[in-house]
Amino acid sequence: MGDIATRIPQAALETLSGDAGEAAADADCSVGESLDAETPLAVYIHWPFCRSKCPYCDFNSHVRDAVDAARWTQALLADLDHMVGHVPDHIVGSVFFGGGTPSLMPPETVAAMIDRVRRRWRVADDLEITLEANPNSAEAGRFRAFAAAGVNRLSLGVQALDPAALRFLGRAHDRREAIAAIECARTAFPCFSFDLIYARPGQTILGWRRELDEALTLAGDHLSLYQLTIEPGTAFAALAGRGALVPLDDDSAAALYEITQDRLTAAGLPAYEISNHARPGAECRHNLTYWRYQDYVGIGPGAHGRLTRAGSKHATCQRRAPEAWLAAVENNGTGLEETVPIDRETAFEEMLMMGLRLAEGVARDRLEEAAGQNLETLFPRTLPPLVEGGFLALDDSRLAATPAGRLRLNAVLAALLG
Repeated sequence: MGDIATRIPQAALETLSGDAGEAAADADCSVGESLDAETPLAVYIHWPFCRSKCPYCDFNSHVRDAVDAARWTQALLADLDHMVGHVPDHIVGSVFFGGGTPSLMPPETVAAMIDRVRRRWRVADDLEITLEANPNSAEAGRFRAFAAAGVNRLSLGVQALDPAALRFLGRAHDRREAIAAIECARTAFPCFSFDLIYARPGQTILGWRRELDEALTLAGDHLSLYQLTIEPGTAFAALAGRGALVPLDDDSAAALYEITQDRLTAAGLPAYEISNHARPGAECRHNLTYWRYQDYVGIGPGAHGRLTRAGSKHATCQRRAPEAWLAAVENNGTGLEETVPIDRETAFEEMLMMGLRLAEGVARDRLEEAAGQNLETLFPRTLPPLVEGGFLALDDSRLAATPAGRLRLNAVLAALLG
């Protein structure tokens, strides 16, 4: 899992045909908007601890020799109670336990958090509760306890089905454990998904086709397929800096992306977002909240949120370091570091950047209301070439990136906003 972070390089319009596409998304730096108290609110709960740090990971995750589960449970509950005060009257539509590795949480902690959400907010009858998990056998053995705690959707960080790729990605599980965990998730939860990472160094089209085909035999109704990106500050970035890791070239990565879209569409799991595929009706409703720019609350170390107050958007940010966050909650009742208003231009750009990740795009009236003017007036120079070039589609109801536009969304956004 992670932070949804749309990165926009300073690419010019003429670079569109050469941009290889988007990076993987992560949930804890996302955005949201609520039109009123009846619009479902999403609740994100961050567990920052992992058994080990993966070499590609730039999420807010940390390795600790020991974690005082009782202290952390009380702190998360206290922070949740504090955040209720910011949006007390909303209906919660989804809860997402992300990390880090939430499957390292005691099931009792998960149950306590779900119970507190239900006690402090009204909740939707079909409340979606997702927990991210690693597929090693020790954590898979707790799946039924998480289901009993109230989790009804599991997201598995498989990342690869190829043994050599698992070792390269630094995963703590092997292929056998991954397949066993997928089968365990299928029996324990009404909904489950798993992630794979592609565009790995040296990966071939034939190898990826085989891996995709196997994944489809194992999958339920949802799959997340992310292109590998080398993020600053990671172990992979250090290796790449020394020339010890050579990323896959852009053309090869783009070819793998297109194969992914074609194969999953043919299998009945089209992309509803750049990296996420589902059968109709099986989309992750929690993540749709981010991409549709609706409101969400972030609880736990480093968690971000977007909340609407008096008609304007506000960003919330929690202390990032686990120990600093824990001390702040125990001393002040919350780890919240800041709540700041978002200016109109920034809110519009966030809505645009998040929404164009979706196949459905963004409602035109919402965009124009946020901008205070119509789109043709706002982008008289940059919008027409992108539409005429087949990268954006615009009609009376929506603005959307075409398949060609989603393949190179960073460049499309840079061209539109530049």
